Amino acid sequence: MDFLKRIFESRELKSRLLFTVIVVLIYRIGSHIPVPGVDIERLNSLFDSNGVLGFFNLFSGGSFRRFSIFALGILPYINASIITQLMVVAIPQLKELQEDGESGRKQIAQYTRYLAVALSVVQALVMTLGFREFILPEVSGLVFLIYSVLILVGGSSFVMWLGEVCTEKGIGNGASLLIFVGIISQMPEYIQNTYILVVSGTGVLNVLALASIFVLLIVAVVIAQEAQRRIPIQYAKKVGARTTSTKTFLPFRLIQGGVMPVIFASAMLQFPLLLGQFAPESLGAFLSTYYHYDGLLYNALFCFLIFFFSYFYAAITFNPEDISENLNKHGGFVSGIRPGSETAFYLDSILSKLTLVGALLLAAIAILPVFGANVTKVTSFMGLGGTAILIIVGVAMDIVKQFETFLVNRRYESGI
Repeated sequence: MDFLKRIFESRELKSRLLFTVIVVLIYRIGSHIPVPGVDIERLNSLFDSNGVLGFFNLFSGGSFRRFSIFALGILPYINASIITQLMVVAIPQLKELQEDGESGRKQIAQYTRYLAVALSVVQALVMTLGFREFILPEVSGLVFLIYSVLILVGGSSFVMWLGEVCTEKGIGNGASLLIFVGIISQMPEYIQNTYILVVSGTGVLNVLALASIFVLLIVAVVIAQEAQRRIPIQYAKKVGARTTSTKTFLPFRLIQGGVMPVIFASAMLQFPLLLGQFAPESLGAFLSTYYHYDGLLYNALFCFLIFFFSYFYAAITFNPEDISENLNKHGGFVSGIRPGSETAFYLDSILSKLTLVGALLLAAIAILPVFGANVTKVTSFMGLGGTAILIIVGVAMDIVKQFETFLVNRRYESGI
C-alpha cells in the first residue's frame, strides 16, 4: 500500500501512468474494429482448428482473429527490429552509426520504422490473400485487396507509433507492453474454455495439475529474471604515499536479453506461415500437417531461435574486450585474473556459460506447458504457453522496476 501511495504522490508518475492507460485503451478499441467485408464467423472457425494461428492471435490481443484494423499488431515492428540489429552487427557502416551517439541511434531507429512499414505491406498482402476465401460474396476481391492492405498497413504503423510514444511518455517498453496487454485480454476466454472443458467431462484434477505447472513456471521466470553472477572487481587508488583498494561487483544477468529472445523467436515463427501462402502445394501440405503449435517441428524451431537470439543479445549487450579495456583504464581488475586479454577471456567464458544456462531455461519454460497440456488433456490454455508467461511476468517485473527507479530518483531530487 505504501508503494502505491508513493506512486500517486508523484505528479510525473501519475501523468505517465495516465498516458499509458490512454494508449492501452486506444489499442484495445482499435483491436475490436474489423476490416469491412470479412465473414468473421467463418474466420473464427479457422482459428479454432489451427493452434499456430491461435498463438499469433494471442500476441495481437485477438485482433488477428477479428481481422481488425490492428490485426498485424506490433509484429512488423519487432521483425524490423530483429533485421536491423542483425544488420548493425553485419554492416560496419551501421555499426559506426550506432556508436555515433544519440543522433546515430535515432537514424537507425528511423531505418527500423521504414523497414517496419515495408514489412507490414508484405504481411498485409499475404494476410489479405490468405483470407480471401472469407470475403463476403457481395464484396469485390480487387477492391477488398486494395482497401484491406491500406487499412492494415495504416493500423500497423499507428500501433508502432503508439508503442514508441508509450516508451517515451508512459511506463515500460511500449512494444512489450502492447503484447502484454494483448495476452492479458485473452485470459477470460481461456478461463471460459477451461470451464467448458470441465463441464464436458475433463477432470478437475487435470486442470489443477496444469495450473500447478503454470505456477511453477511463474516462480521459475521470476528467479531466472533476477538471477545474476557477480564478478568481484577491485579498484586500486593511490592516496598520498599509500595505495588502497575498493571492492565492487560486475553483475552478469542469467538472461541478458530478458523476454526479448522469446518475443523475437515467436515473431520469426510466423514466416513459415507466410511462405505457406505462396509455396507449392506440397510445401503447403507439409506445413499444414507438421507445423503445429504442439508439434515437434514447431517446438524444435522455437528452441533453436531462442538459443540464437539469447546468444545474439548477449553478444550485442556485452563486449568482454571493451569491458576489460575499461576496467584497465580505470585501474580495475578481476580478483585473481590478470588484466587485459586474460580478463576478456575470463569474462567471455562466464558470459557463454550463463547464456547457455539461460537459453536452456527459456526454452524449457517456453515448451513445458505444451507437454503439460498434452499429458493432462487440458487444451484450453494451449495458446497461452510458456512464451506468454515469460512475457507477462517479464514485462510486469520491468514495469515495477521502472516505478521503483522513478520513486528513487524523486526521493534523491527532493533530498529525502
